[in-house]
Amino acid sequence: MTEWMSDISIGIIHALNVWVFLAALIGVIIGTLIGVLPGLGPPVAISLAIPLTFGFDPLIGMSVMLGIYKGGTYGGSISAILINTPGTPAASATVLDGYPLAQQGKAGKALDIALYASVFGDAFSILLLCVIAQPIAAVASKFGPIELFSLLLFAMTVIAGLAGKSMVKGLIGAGFGLALSLIGLDPVEGLPRFTYGIDSLEAGLNAIPIIVGLFAIAEQMQQVAERARVNECMEEEPKSLDPGDDHATWKDVKSVLPIFFSGSLIGASIGALPGTGAAAAAFMNYGLAKKRSKNPELFGKGSLEGVAAAESANNAVCGGALVPMLTLGIPGDVVTAILMGALMLHGINTGPSVFVEHRAFVFTLFGMLLVSVFMLLFVGKIACNACRRLACLPNYYIFPVVLLLCVAGSYALSFSMFDVWVMLAFGVLGFFLNYMGIPLPPFIIAFILAPKMEQSLRQGLIISGGDLSVLITHPLSAFFLILTVFTIIKIVLGARKKTSTI
Repeated sequence: MTEWMSDISIGIIHALNVWVFLAALIGVIIGTLIGVLPGLGPPVAISLAIPLTFGFDPLIGMSVMLGIYKGGTYGGSISAILINTPGTPAASATVLDGYPLAQQGKAGKALDIALYASVFGDAFSILLLCVIAQPIAAVASKFGPIELFSLLLFAMTVIAGLAGKSMVKGLIGAGFGLALSLIGLDPVEGLPRFTYGIDSLEAGLNAIPIIVGLFAIAEQMQQVAERARVNECMEEEPKSLDPGDDHATWKDVKSVLPIFFSGSLIGASIGALPGTGAAAAAFMNYGLAKKRSKNPELFGKGSLEGVAAAESANNAVCGGALVPMLTLGIPGDVVTAILMGALMLHGINTGPSVFVEHRAFVFTLFGMLLVSVFMLLFVGKIACNACRRLACLPNYYIFPVVLLLCVAGSYALSFSMFDVWVMLAFGVLGFFLNYMGIPLPPFIIAFILAPKMEQSLRQGLIISGGDLSVLITHPLSAFFLILTVFTIIKIVLGARKKTSTI
């Protein structure tokens, strides 16, 4: 415990380094601004930030990206409250009560409660991450290659099964990711495979152009296909006759504190489970808050409890999702998959050994996350006013800038036009996958996890002399395989039950 406190203290001191501090602050500001703009969000912003921060120190680059993650998750609530359009999927539940409050002239009160709930949920989940991450990693360090393969298979099954509306389509997306991960040099024999004589493919497909294409380019194509919206904003925001409605009072905050706690606990727990996400956590806590409320009839008509429930839960997911990514090397959602890819580019492999090989880096990252809680509060108070008109910015101003950043960022990775063409190709592929209803998170998570899965399986088989029975004779491996089977059965039965009730 003393060693842990010492490491956290040193991490906070390192996080106060002027460059790390500024990087995190810039990330929170950019994330909040991006979160306000409907149709973008943290995955797109972080995808663009990776190549732009590639030449920086890993800690500075990650500070920017984690700041974007936190700020972007919160920023979606601003447009949800002001223009009835969630800036991110995580803010979908915030719309239900946030916009009705704005129509009643209580936009300032709703924005304040959303900010305080976001900060509370963020702080809670980060503290939980700091406390439990190292013990989980210590347990996971006992895993051999066979156990690690079975764990990764279980995680991928959960992600593929829960992402999107169809388990089959989720598995198809994961299958695409697995297939594309095979391109490049064989990890054991060192021979090229599926390169078709193209020298640029011998190193494999770079994850970053793929991520940028799938999320940034495909999203722009999707919105163009649906005809770029021009946001309709209230010409003049309704004003309440009560001056107290322009901000949240201590009485307002005190009344929703229990919801802050429940939302933070639910959000952090949901975040740590692969394949769920912030939107699921927000709606789950929203339903729980409505059930426990003394005034459930106000939900959906302008309830501060509803705003608090949604925002405390969706922001607590951020810290929770970092737990499996750092300790087990398993990204829980698409954002942590992108962050994991960024760390790999910087030579930092997440997983049980990260606390041994990169201990100083991890605890400085924890320190930065704790410090950035106050940044979110500071930036959020300013953004509530500054972003009111930004939320109304039409897409034809946004698209050219995003496209330029996509091309420049992909080219800057290795100064190769090949990466740019890969980015554009996967943008088109992402557009068609969206059109067919095949979810993208299983695709990209499978692409990132597959090399580790293959390496673990082949190492285990080399050790066992090619005996596949080790998958079930090793107790932990057998346990995860049984969980995988039960998960598939549960998802299939749930899908059949849902179909039969329609």
